[in-house]
Amino acid sequence: MELLSVVIITYNEEKNIGRCIDSVKEVADEIVVLDSFSTDRTVQIAEAKGAYVYRQKFAGYIAQKNKALEFAEHNYVLCLDADEALDDELRASILRAKKGFVFKAYKMNRCANYCGEFIRYGSWYPETKVRLFDKRFLWWGGFDPHDKIIVPSSIAVCPLKGDLLHYICETVGDHKKRNDNFSMIAARSLHKAGKKTNWLKILASPAWSFLNAYIFRVGFLNGYHGLTIAYHQARYHFLKYAKLYKLQKSKNEIARQTKLNIQPPANTERLPRDVRAHV
Repeated sequence: MELLSVVIITYNEEKNIGRCIDSVKEVADEIVVLDSFSTDRTVQIAEAKGAYVYRQKFAGYIAQKNKALEFAEHNYVLCLDADEALDDELRASILRAKKGFVFKAYKMNRCANYCGEFIRYGSWYPETKVRLFDKRFLWWGGFDPHDKIIVPSSIAVCPLKGDLLHYICETVGDHKKRNDNFSMIAARSLHKAGKKTNWLKILASPAWSFLNAYIFRVGFLNGYHGLTIAYHQARYHFLKYAKLYKLQKSKNEIARQTKLNIQPPANTERLPRDVRAHV
């Protein structure tokens, strides 16, 4: 049986961290938590359940998760968010893989629990994630807050049976607040990377998001929650690109003002004394 580190980043996750840790105890040879100075009982709960807890100011999702990998003792790691947990089938799949890791990366389906109901249709399922991997070869990348493990085409990825359960939002209000926050983070990340947008994308992206989630991915089979998710996902895409456009225009305006203020005239001539006296 090979050794496995479970790595979790946290901030004020006292409602979730206990469930997350309990779900991985059977597969974990160590549990590492990198906390961003929580003000609730997250750290106490994690330590009581046997996790090794480290603290660091939040540096962004990608940087924080890569830093957490440094604290893992074993080469193979299973990375989870505090609001995630393994179901029984996925736990059994990981135990089988631990008998001898053959692949450098393993992927699993993530299933969202939204307002108390597991979502089995639409763009949220199956949401495939690479979360079990050899940290000597792979690490976190992407754009905050949509981090992902960067897997080169030369590395094969093995699918695992079972679901990674994601307790994402308890209320529709939680979903709205989440999207308001994440859309700003995403816009800033895209802007920092030099990405640009336009009004066509601002309008087309949410329209496509809704049609894809609700119609093409049969999100309507989730009932009212399927409609709510599709609407708020469309709203998220609109906010993300609208905020990126605003950042983009602000940058262009600053550049324009800077150019106007510091650029000297092409040909500067010395004015006669009598002319300068009247300027």
